[in-house]
Amino acid sequence: MVPLGCLMLLYDLGAWMPNFPSSMRNPPPQAKGTSSLESYLDTIPEVNTTSLAIFQGALFPGRGLRSLGTYPDEHFTEEEPKQLIKAFQGRLAQISQGIQERNKSLPIPYRYLDPCQIENSTSI
Repeated sequence: MVPLGCLMLLYDLGAWMPNFPSSMRNPPPQAKGTSSLESYLDTIPEVNTTSLAIFQGALFPGRGLRSLGTYPDEHFTEEEPKQLIKAFQGRLAQISQGIQERNKSLPIPYRYLDPCQIENSTSI
């Protein structure tokens, strides 16, 4: 099953094609002010190419969701960075708990700023 955060991120970024063009039919302009609506429309991918990219992203989301503050690889062995990471994770847990409590009273939960739903990195 695809994690909700991955689907939300994919939809947020990829559903509006100018944010996430899957391909380009022409190279981007090399100088400011040289593009026009016609050159832009000739450059962006066609609708079927974009919808195929969104479909593939939903089928193959990559590693899955690695929540903000989650560090599976241990890069720091010193005590101070470890304490800072624990403090950061604790604060994220408090924020997440507050958001989840607030969402209980909302007709439609707002999950976009919940640290559990935010990727740790831009890489998926």
